[in-house]
Amino acid sequence: MNTLGKLGLLAQVLRWRMNWNKFDIHYPAPMKDNPKFMTAWDAVGLIPDGAVIGISGIGGNQRPGLLYRAIRERFIKEGRPRDLTVIGIGGQGGRGLVPGTVEELALEGLNTRLIVSHTEMFKAQQRLAQEGKLELQCSLLGSITHGFRAQAEEGRNYIIRDNTGLGTFIDPRTGTGTPVAGTGTEQWVEVLEDGRFKYSLPFIDTAVFAGAAADRKGNIYFKTGSVICEAYSISKAAKRTGGRSLVNVGMMVEEGFDKEFLPAEYVDAVVYWPETEQTTTIKQRKYWDFLTPYSKTPTDDGLDRVRMINKILKITPERFPIDEALARLATRIFALNARKGDHVDIGFGLPEEVARLLHESGVMNDLYMINESGVFGGVSAPGIFFGAAVNPTEIVPTSVAFDRIYERLDWVILGALQVDSQGNVNVSKRGEGALNHVGPGGFIDLITASKSILFCCTWGEDAVVEIQGDRIKIIEPGKPKFIEKVDEITFNGQVALKQGKRVFYATPVGAFQLTEKGMELTHVMPGIDIEKDIVNFCPMKILLPEDHAPALVSEDVVTGKGFRFALQDDTPNGAQT
Repeated sequence: MNTLGKLGLLAQVLRWRMNWNKFDIHYPAPMKDNPKFMTAWDAVGLIPDGAVIGISGIGGNQRPGLLYRAIRERFIKEGRPRDLTVIGIGGQGGRGLVPGTVEELALEGLNTRLIVSHTEMFKAQQRLAQEGKLELQCSLLGSITHGFRAQAEEGRNYIIRDNTGLGTFIDPRTGTGTPVAGTGTEQWVEVLEDGRFKYSLPFIDTAVFAGAAADRKGNIYFKTGSVICEAYSISKAAKRTGGRSLVNVGMMVEEGFDKEFLPAEYVDAVVYWPETEQTTTIKQRKYWDFLTPYSKTPTDDGLDRVRMINKILKITPERFPIDEALARLATRIFALNARKGDHVDIGFGLPEEVARLLHESGVMNDLYMINESGVFGGVSAPGIFFGAAVNPTEIVPTSVAFDRIYERLDWVILGALQVDSQGNVNVSKRGEGALNHVGPGGFIDLITASKSILFCCTWGEDAVVEIQGDRIKIIEPGKPKFIEKVDEITFNGQVALKQGKRVFYATPVGAFQLTEKGMELTHVMPGIDIEKDIVNFCPMKILLPEDHAPALVSEDVVTGKGFRFALQDDTPNGAQT
């Protein structure tokens, strides 16, 4: 990206930051002859006390910030609507920093119950839960999206899963189930007599979400949006219960703007506001085409833009040479075991560096990339744009995405907070109390569905590990992340083995594979002393190969010079390319 382009993005972010707390909740409706069109203030007046609100979107994508602010302002002025339950798939909070998110509702008496799959984005709600003023519940992303659809299409508020969550914290026999903290302990997951899992949700009566555009009749279009997520399901579910749907749009278009749309019959209030966003920092009326399937922008140009925005906002953690070496090791392990045509989902954080390498090498062209938000193809967008993709080939509702994920997922590449001797992984809990809860998002659905799993994580918390020439040097080991027993089981290693899954773990010091006997050290980085730096440092029980030493990682992985990799042509286990 040239200097002019960078300056343009900087100016865009600065404008966004200067205006991010300005919401015109009385912006006039553009259509005087259609009563569905109204101001945000009037629209939220349709929400009754005690409403159960279904929301749509993930991260900064599809955020109806104007409606969230209007609910807050109406509650402050009139004391209603109050006692709201909010249910959503992903983290549409702002980590206590960004306005216009679900955290707008985090006032005592306003939002009294929150059910989501990823909790740490909702810092304001977490504080209320910590104080005993809000019921915080955590379910699974896939179960929530399919639960919404079950309400919409069949009028039932539950779904049945065969083994999703088995042996993890969401399994009430193993962990806490859905309750996290606060005023309520109602359990929304049940183990049936036959061993299957029943995941339930309260019936929703109100849908609140953002659409890309509306026409004069009130039909809602998503063509220029970065996701669709739950919009169809929650609108139809609310209509089935005699409720209401409130939609915030950023453009007015002519009827027929797209062949796919949400019919006006499912919409009770259309709130037009020209500042409505496509995704964080991007106005819908100035949408980025490369976040849609209708792009004319080269992929590298789109990636440059989203990475630059993340860099300006300091959202994406700074990556160091050792992180790049870890990503190369993970990519090499993946390439040695993956096959052309594999269906792959790549998670947030360090796994995004693997995605970058797969794209830059061209290897991604031989894979079918999946995002649990419903975005298929292209390159997953990092940082604040997570959930979107650069130059996707298709965007579908999240429920459809999980249909496909459960039908076929060959690989998932994910991060980890802790790993233990049984191969268990914790990503859902940083410590005690609501403020330290993270939630799994789509993690448990993904590891259940996938045939092969690759975890990428640092070796020690607050560790200092450097590359010196062509060798790895541990300056400060930090606090071990590979321990005897994880604080909470988000991935159960022994269950995965029984199900025939292959499980790998890549770190800056080497790589492990979970075997029937335990965690086997398969690769070691040059410069790392196995006894001193791994076995003696690590509380996790480590196995060494019986008939040979762990493979010494090649220098190209450490330095990046001449680093190459390729997928295998044949397809094992009967999978189809």
